[in-house]
Amino acid sequence: MKKLFITASFILGMVSIVHGQKISENALGLRLGDNDGFGAEVSYQRALGSANRLEADLGWRNSKNVDAIKLTGIYQWVWNIDGNFNWYAGGGAGLGSWRYNKDGNSDSGSFVFAAGDIGIEYDFDIPLLLSLDFRPEFGGSGYYENNYGSDIAISVRYQF
Repeated sequence: MKKLFITASFILGMVSIVHGQKISENALGLRLGDNDGFGAEVSYQRALGSANRLEADLGWRNSKNVDAIKLTGIYQWVWNIDGNFNWYAGGGAGLGSWRYNKDGNSDSGSFVFAAGDIGIEYDFDIPLLLSLDFRPEFGGSGYYENNYGSDIAISVRYQF
């Protein structure tokens, strides 16, 4: 009986936490980090329920020797920590292409990758969302060195 009471209390507590939060229907902004030059991404989040959302990020790199672009989509679960603080985690995938040209040597290609995401965010009382996250990415042929890349980024998004 005691185990049943503890289990029921835990489940009710988790349900109240999940339903006690609010996430914005839409959020648009910038995700600023560094993954070997993919330092800026246009970021869009769309709520899919009261505790999950889809994030789509379009990143680019334009330097003297390398031009690249990548699109990432991540499904996220969001949990409330306290007040306006939330933490989130999720997984997804992406694709991209790159072109390299230096000293007469040129090469280009495309790649696909799987991505994870874990972070913390603060939802201000005004329509502003500020977050910090870590995103590991694992790719196949044509992806970054050793088929792995990761970044830590700060995001600023307008909620509507």
